Amino acid sequence: MDIGTDAESLKDSIEIAGGKRRVDLSLKNARVINTFSGDVHKADVAVHNGRIVGFGSYGAKQALDLKGSYLCPGFIDGHVHLESSMVKIPEFGRVVVPRGTTTVIIDPHEIANVLGMDGIKYMLASSLSGVLGVYVMLPSCVPATHLETAGAELSGHDLALLLNDERVLGLAEMMNYPGVIGCASDVLEKIRIAKGKRIDGHAPLVSGKGLNAYVSAGIKSDHECTTVAEAREKLRSGMFIMIREGTAARNLKALLPLVNSENSRKCLFVTDDRHLEDIFKQGHVDHIVRSAIKLGVEPIRAIQMASINAAEYFGLKDLGAVAPGYRADLIVFDDLKKLRISRVIKDGRLVAKDGVLLPSAVTDYKGKVRGTINVRWIEHEDFAIKAEGKSARVIGVVPNQIVTRGLVLPVKADGGFVSSDTGRDILKIAVIERHMASGRIAKGLVKGFGLKKGAIASSVSHDSHNIVVIGVHDSDMYTAAVQVVKMQGGIVAACNGQVLEALPLPVAGLMSDRSAEFVVDKLRRFVVDKLRRLIAAAHGMGSKLDDPYMAMSFLTLPPIPELKITDRGIIDAVNFKVVPLFV
Repeated sequence: MDIGTDAESLKDSIEIAGGKRRVDLSLKNARVINTFSGDVHKADVAVHNGRIVGFGSYGAKQALDLKGSYLCPGFIDGHVHLESSMVKIPEFGRVVVPRGTTTVIIDPHEIANVLGMDGIKYMLASSLSGVLGVYVMLPSCVPATHLETAGAELSGHDLALLLNDERVLGLAEMMNYPGVIGCASDVLEKIRIAKGKRIDGHAPLVSGKGLNAYVSAGIKSDHECTTVAEAREKLRSGMFIMIREGTAARNLKALLPLVNSENSRKCLFVTDDRHLEDIFKQGHVDHIVRSAIKLGVEPIRAIQMASINAAEYFGLKDLGAVAPGYRADLIVFDDLKKLRISRVIKDGRLVAKDGVLLPSAVTDYKGKVRGTINVRWIEHEDFAIKAEGKSARVIGVVPNQIVTRGLVLPVKADGGFVSSDTGRDILKIAVIERHMASGRIAKGLVKGFGLKKGAIASSVSHDSHNIVVIGVHDSDMYTAAVQVVKMQGGIVAACNGQVLEALPLPVAGLMSDRSAEFVVDKLRRFVVDKLRRLIAAAHGMGSKLDDPYMAMSFLTLPPIPELKITDRGIIDAVNFKVVPLFV
């Protein structure tokens, strides 16, 4: 029942909702979780042409007796870099839709930093025929900063070409908060072009007058809050608070004390970056809802934060509720706290049952992208660091956070060159520029990975996705990096000159290219088990981090304090500048 603007279709809509015609589907004996009234009520729910037409008894072509199960709107992930799942959009949908996520708001920032407009168009095209509802926020910072080398540069003019697409909702996280506050002309041009649509924020630790300036630009959300005090100040400034619970950054427990009955409608759940392994093991948005309930949030409020709040923030006027005129994106479950989803209905059609996408809902996308791993020939000596001082800046990893600490520590030297110091958990890190074959390689030190031997490498490194390598010995760093190049992107663990595990990611160096037919039977084995074995290999070499590859991927992210590394060098991410390795 698409509610049309012409008199005839409007008349049809009214007559169908008024019970004068049979509907497609009647969901009988449901306990409806109403995100408007904030209560649960027993009702039959009628669905026609993919939309809910009303409550009550209707003549129907098909009836489904829910036998007292709960019925609520499908969940919405309000901000996700879908590339971090390492699979294409149809495969991502196959995994998350049975878990209750029926809509995602993606920021294709990762693939745009590699392929530019072609990357965004690839994501739009690959999501057209899938069961998952996909909307796009256009990447605002490509490249993310001037402190790294990306594969593309997108101007305000470039982005304007896509703003009229009905699935494009606005401008994604404005990471260049110094550019906003400092009135950089290129940043202001992007904001001006996006006026009238949503502009998402990304302003870690921004406060006071700086925050006033940032919000005054029309930026209305933030997903980088790590404390209640920070979130409360941004909430008071009129921002929506996106409470993030991903793989590398987990802020749910810290931020939930902020949420109460007066402000909860200004809060929504997002995953940002969540690995496939975690989705398989724990869930997606459903996991956040369960966790919030376990931490004391009233269940209906948690479901509002996972549905209607995001829909209203993004202006998706027909999503997020079980009510007449709303799209029939619905999930069915029996226990309000355990939230184990038994059925998922998308656009009025049953698409998943008992955690599995039905065969009729499985799709694939055959589109291709060009190769994106372009590097100068790599040599062993590229990983050597000449000792130019007794102390150096060291990136300090903070477990389960993407912020880091800027440390200054004595270095271990051997024959005039810096070596890893496993006794103090100080390892070597290198970033290899992979877009322009410039030959640029930056080298530094990192503390917190715990490797006692070997090396790990990846072409997934936010935001520009150059090749990042961490290791104990130069030879293993070389082996791991070369294997990434050979695969045209991917993740590698190496030790003693041998590749222990490798996961090819040839789609922009970010995602697997496996087909739906293959993935239906073997995704868990090919991608998830590969990731599990990669993580196990890193743990076998001494790392104590839950997911060392995800943690490594954020060490190259200059907009996040305090100390980072890119192909341009060591980055003071507080003052936004390149600094020397040695102090």
